[in-house]
Amino acid sequence: MTSIRRWLLGWLICGLGIACLIAGVGIFSTARLEAGELFDYELRTVALSLPHNIDADDVAQGRNPELHGISDDRLVIDIWDRSGRLIYHSPHEPALPRLGVGFESAEREGFRWRAFGVEQPDRFVQVAQPYYIRDDLAISLALRTIWPLAVLIPVIVVIVLFVVARGLSPVRWLSHSVAARSPESLEPIAFDKPMPDELHPLVNALNDLLARLGDASQAQRTFVADAAHELRTPLTALKLQIQGAIGDGSLQVDAATIAKIDGRLNRLIHLAQQLLSMAREDAAREAAIAPMSLRTLCESRVSDFSLLAEARSIDLGLELEQARGEHDAFTIMGDTHALAVLVNNLLDNAIRHTPCGGRVDVTLRRESERIALTVLDSGPGIAESEIDRVCDRFYRCAGTSGHGGGLGLAIALRVAQRHHATLEITNRVDASGLIVRVRGLRAIPSTAHAKDIVSGMHA
Repeated sequence: MTSIRRWLLGWLICGLGIACLIAGVGIFSTARLEAGELFDYELRTVALSLPHNIDADDVAQGRNPELHGISDDRLVIDIWDRSGRLIYHSPHEPALPRLGVGFESAEREGFRWRAFGVEQPDRFVQVAQPYYIRDDLAISLALRTIWPLAVLIPVIVVIVLFVVARGLSPVRWLSHSVAARSPESLEPIAFDKPMPDELHPLVNALNDLLARLGDASQAQRTFVADAAHELRTPLTALKLQIQGAIGDGSLQVDAATIAKIDGRLNRLIHLAQQLLSMAREDAAREAAIAPMSLRTLCESRVSDFSLLAEARSIDLGLELEQARGEHDAFTIMGDTHALAVLVNNLLDNAIRHTPCGGRVDVTLRRESERIALTVLDSGPGIAESEIDRVCDRFYRCAGTSGHGGGLGLAIALRVAQRHHATLEITNRVDASGLIVRVRGLRAIPSTAHAKDIVSGMHA
């Protein structure tokens, strides 16, 4: 069984169709039998009511009111006197033998006949009718009897379709509700209207599963956050102690060893910071999303990274495309802290992988009712075989140097998904380098009032 709806419709419609067919056959057969009884009654009535002064012209031309309709029903009337001589026979019909009193059946000239005979004081009257006339009239009467049933079948099918669709609508609503939920949504499923009793066990089981998944996810996030927080403090203290020991001469090591120790500590501190960011982002909710100026955020981040870029002679800048005026704030609905982490990670990756004297460009571009954020660098790019994996957690491309922990792009992807945007990573076509683009950030009207609100939020 692949579909409850198809299964119900199939059985109900087929069952009702078979039931209607059986009922139609029964009604048809009953109507034919009753029609046969009516025709027998007609033969008997005609035989008993024939006037004594009947003649052939009266029957053939229907002039006698008592004989009206006899010719239409193809009745054959034969009358014999007491001596057995045939004194009357209907014109234009074959002669039938005298069969006897009551109802009899006989075959004459290839046709079957139904006859009724009655013995009267001065004569014997026999009225007969061909079976094919009786059958045609009986079928016509039976069809007129069952036509309401034929009209009723489509009505029943429509009612079944409506009832099944209405009955399964809670199941359809439940499936759509579950499908529309975001991957991080672990809130219990709730109905806006009374829920059918049959769905209570399923919904309760789903809510119990969501609750257990929420507990497990919360425990994982708590562990990662606690571990990262506990690691960051002693690592920073260790770095300060090493620097102090080198400064006062109590630690005598060569410069190369110091550089390696410092590099390893920086990498561990950076990894702990990224783990904290990942834990915060995993625990984030939609409630943190509010109107914000993406332009202001990018200007702040570019300013913070400008010293690092200048130290490596990297040209770092911000460009605006399709701006709505000189003071367009590029206002979006977003989480300021999360998007700041996203921009920081993208700029950190771009600057670390761009050689000295290179270039890193941050671009904001309006695309209809959406805004795209692009970070373009002039570094070596990424091998095509690895592009699909660079957003995996803790994945580092082959040959990567520096203190990165493989979480920067994973965090950026998580932030983009929470904002219902996409993260696209491609190599540059015109030159060496990488293009990281966040597309689909929801824009809101950038009015003076909105900018005042954003300014007040940042103050």
